[in-house]
Amino acid sequence: MTPEQPKSPFPAIAPMGIDGLLVRFADKLSESANREALGFRSALAQDPLAGVEEVAAALASVYLRFDPAKSSYETLHAALEIRLKQVWGSTWKTPARRWHIPTVYGGEHGPQLAEVAALAGMSEQAAIAQISATPLRVMSLGFAPGQPYLGLLPKAFDLPRQSSLSKEVPAGALTLAIRQCVLFASPAPTGWRYIGQTRFKAFHPESDTPFPLRPGDELVFFPVSIDDLSRLPPRMEPAP
Repeated sequence: MTPEQPKSPFPAIAPMGIDGLLVRFADKLSESANREALGFRSALAQDPLAGVEEVAAALASVYLRFDPAKSSYETLHAALEIRLKQVWGSTWKTPARRWHIPTVYGGEHGPQLAEVAALAGMSEQAAIAQISATPLRVMSLGFAPGQPYLGLLPKAFDLPRQSSLSKEVPAGALTLAIRQCVLFASPAPTGWRYIGQTRFKAFHPESDTPFPLRPGDELVFFPVSIDDLSRLPPRMEPAP
């Protein structure tokens, strides 16, 4: 007889303070866990639970904040278990949109590209070729308004963050760690390695739609010269 496979502990529901719940789909980031989190958050947004005032997706989990005067942890826990059985496995199979973003790699506009390439065991040109050929999906927005966490890169780029912070990277900086990229919405210090520079603005505070990116979008960072960067705008199209 074939031994039974151990039952997965996920998805798991846990309390978060006195007015929140966290639904976790894995104990670490994976493509499937992120898709499950985004799909479940979308399902809850389309059919809200009574008493829930906020729903937000992270890389592999979904957070719900509720009004204790209108519902309770026990009530929502039971409702979430039912919802999970209904939508478990319904993931975002394709992104809604694909963005093509001109990017200058290396040199003063990506001073840690050489370090990334060496850690990944390849030349700088090979690193640029692999990164620019990989459509990176918006897995979450956070840390700064509109700022995307993007993934996943090939396994060669499963590189740790730096042991110390870089003082600052500029807005539009493309940074890399742990098979992910972050496209910085504003200047900030970071432990991620700065590999390229774009003109993309991830936050437009003056706009009625301040965040141009949505979870599920794909971004392609194609290499250009510094002269081309100044004249070529990002381009968005329906995903193939």
